[in-house]
This record gives sequence, C-alpha cells and structure tokens, in this order.
Amino acid sequence: MDLQPACPCGTETTYDACCGRLHRGADRAETAEELMRSRYAAYAVGDAAYVFATWHPRTRPDDLDGRTWDHALRWTGLEVVDTVAGGPGDDEGVVEFVARYDSPAGPGELHERSRFLRRAGRWVYLDGDVS
Repeated sequence: MDLQPACPCGTETTYDACCGRLHRGADRAETAEELMRSRYAAYAVGDAAYVFATWHPRTRPDDLDGRTWDHALRWTGLEVVDTVAGGPGDDEGVVEFVARYDSPAGPGELHERSRFLRRAGRWVYLDGDVS
C-alpha cells in the first residue's frame, strides 16, 4: 500500500518520484513538457521559488506578486494538449496545456501555449499565449 501522494501534474507516479525531485533540485527536467508539468505542480504545492527559478530571466517578473501568483486558486488538474519539439536534443519547445482550478468565484481553467528554451543546459519557461 503506497501512502505517498500522487503528483499534481497528472502522471501515474508519486509527487516525490515525479515533480518533487525537480522541486528539491535532485534532478533537472529533460524535456519542455517535463518542465511545464513541474511548474504546474509547483503552483499546486505552493513552491513559488521553483516557478521563479525556472522562468527565463529576460521575461520573468521581479517577484511573484498577486498578478503572477494567486494564492486563492487551488489547482485541480492538468491536461497536455500538444507539444512541439522540446525533447532532450532540442533547444526550443512549445507545450500547449489546460490547467484547471477552483477559485472563490468558482471553477475555471487556464489554456496556454507556452514557449520554453534550453538555457545553459536547463529548460526554462520563456512566455506563453493564453486563450
């Protein structure tokens, strides 16, 4: 019987074996999708430092204020819609996803097509188009 919590990113593994290892710095994301999933999981578990550290310095905010980190949201599910490149041998990638949440105003979703770059051997979030 496994009592470890499932990873919020939606994979069929535990948080510790999936995104938790990335959050604590034991490993790096090998693909743009893995980084996107780990960033979603960081929002879900409240790890603002990981979100900030995996954001490209050219596009990230000075800090994660109320515009980029809404503490009233509870992230409830992730669906990856599409990926373009972003594999272990690529330097750029795109991941389209739908992230579902509950808020004081009711349930909602964020649909984004995100761009990722490999910078100094590490994947980072560059920006995204929200629809």
